[in-house]
Parts: sequence; C-alpha cells; structure tokens
Amino acid sequence: MRILVTGAAGFIGAHLTARLLRDGHAVTGIDAFTPYYDVQFKHDRWAALVGRAADDGQEARLITCDVCDGERLQGVFAEFQPERVVHLAAQPGMRASLNAPFVCQKNNVEGFLSLLECCRHAAVTPRLVYASSSSVYGNSAVLPFTEEQPADRPVSLYAATKRANELMAHTYAQLYGIPCVGLRLFTAYGPWCRPDMALYLFADALSQRRPLQVFQGGDVSRDFTYIDDVVEGIVRCIDMPLHARYELFNVGSGRPVVLLSVVRLLAEKLGVTPQIEVAPLPPGDIPATWANLARIQARTGYQPATTLEEGLDRFVAWFRAYALAGAGNGVAR
Repeated sequence: MRILVTGAAGFIGAHLTARLLRDGHAVTGIDAFTPYYDVQFKHDRWAALVGRAADDGQEARLITCDVCDGERLQGVFAEFQPERVVHLAAQPGMRASLNAPFVCQKNNVEGFLSLLECCRHAAVTPRLVYASSSSVYGNSAVLPFTEEQPADRPVSLYAATKRANELMAHTYAQLYGIPCVGLRLFTAYGPWCRPDMALYLFADALSQRRPLQVFQGGDVSRDFTYIDDVVEGIVRCIDMPLHARYELFNVGSGRPVVLLSVVRLLAEKLGVTPQIEVAPLPPGDIPATWANLARIQARTGYQPATTLEEGLDRFVAWFRAYALAGAGNGVAR
C-alpha cells in the first residue's frame, strides 16, 4: 500500500517507517523537525533505522513539512495519494504542555484538523490511523483502562488535546465517511526514544552518577511497552478489516511496572548504584497506567512479545553505543 507517516523522524515514526518498508509498502514520511529536542538526534535516528531498511532495497521519501501547513500538506496528498495515513506528529509531553500551552494546542489540535481536511478532500479517501494517548483516561479511570470507560477528566493540556483528536476524528468519520482508527498508546520505550522521556533521563543520570528523581517514592506505575510491540499494534490496525468508520484501541503491554523497580533494573544493567531522590507527582501526571488489551486482541490477535528485561537490554545496548559514545566525544545527544 501507499502509506503516509507523519512525525516520521520521531521515535515511533522512524521505527514504524522501517517496519513498513520491510513489509514491502511504499512509504512517504513527513516531519517538521521542530527543535523540541536536538534535531540532529532525529536525523541520526532516521539514518540508523530507515537507512537500514533502504540497504535492503526499500526506500522511504522524507519530506520536511509541518502538518499545520494545510496547503503544503495538501500538495503531499495530491502527489502521493496515500491509501493509509498514520498520524504520529504531535507536540509530546504532559509537562511540556503546561509550559508551552499554545504550542501544544497548535501542533496537536490545529495540525490534526489540517490532516483531517486533507483526508476529506483527497481524491481517494484514505484510512486514518492516529496516535492518541493513555493520558486521556486521567485520574478517574478504573485500572486496567478499558476503551469503554469515560475519558472526560483529563489532568493535562496534552491529554485534553489527544481526547480532542478522538472527538474530531469521530466527527469527520460520521460527516465525511473517513475511516478513523484511534490508538491510545501507553508508555513506549526502546532504542532511539526521545531524550526527554523517563527511561532516557534515568539512564543519563545513572551513567553520570547523578541523583535521579522518582515520584511518590517510586510508587508510580506505568504500562511500559517496547517499541517493536507498539509498532506491531499500529501495523495490525493499518491492515485489519474495519467494523465501523470510527474505532478506538488501547496499545500497550498489559503489564504495569512500578517505576522504582525499573530504575533499579536499569541501574543493574548499567552497572551503577542509583542515587534516588523522592519528589511529589508533578501537576498533569497520573499515578498509574495499565492497558486492558481485550479489544485489540479480539480484533487483530495483537500480543505484545517483549519482556521488560529484554527491552531494557536492547535499550541499554543502544544507549551505550550512541548516547554514551557520543558523550565521550563531546557530542552528547
């Protein structure tokens, strides 16, 4: 199929693009290369992951494009005529949304509306698969989170924008017949994760023998999901038969882990003793996430396969090779 991936140089986007190429699809990626974190890191990620797929005979085209630029985006749609659109471009981060609310709103809401309009006016209406977030459940949901639970009490602007995306997709599915599949992604981790993500921050602090903060005495738990399993869930939703124009699925591991145990296991793999400082839970954060996977498993057969220990081994191997090697040469990422 012809598949358009937005945010293609991002953590999930680059891994997904490489997988789609290996599966034989024609892929065009777009990315705005915003300086939310080191732009060179994004270029390195794309070269390492997607360049490897190109070595196997499959190549993806990468276009610098902001999804908020509707005219530019319409040109990409007209030229490539995608059969599937996977929308991953966004301003990430719950805490970042508190510091830069208008940036979050523009990228996550206006950008999504721009994409919906392109799908609406496309010569052939594509299926839209887009990233929502487990943060939409807020503090009021009952563990494990199920898609049937209300998601109307977000505690961060980021979560509110992702819930807005779900409602906007529902509207366009009903009004214009655009098939939309929303994916509530849980805590993705693995090689090439963003440097502002918890696991990278923990590894950086541990490797430099700095104290690191854990919230609520480390009692916070997260549904850590290895990147290959996240990508597998997305791919299955690209391919599956649809039962309705609008569908919504959790994509996680279904195995929540207490954050303090992750820190200790990571420290053990890095060969250091952690220096832990206890901090209160920041505004906009939630104490626990846990994905109920019954719906996506019933519909697609999705089954996350990577254990936390296996995933951390792969992450640490990459972190040593890239982040620590770079730091040793004065080019820390």
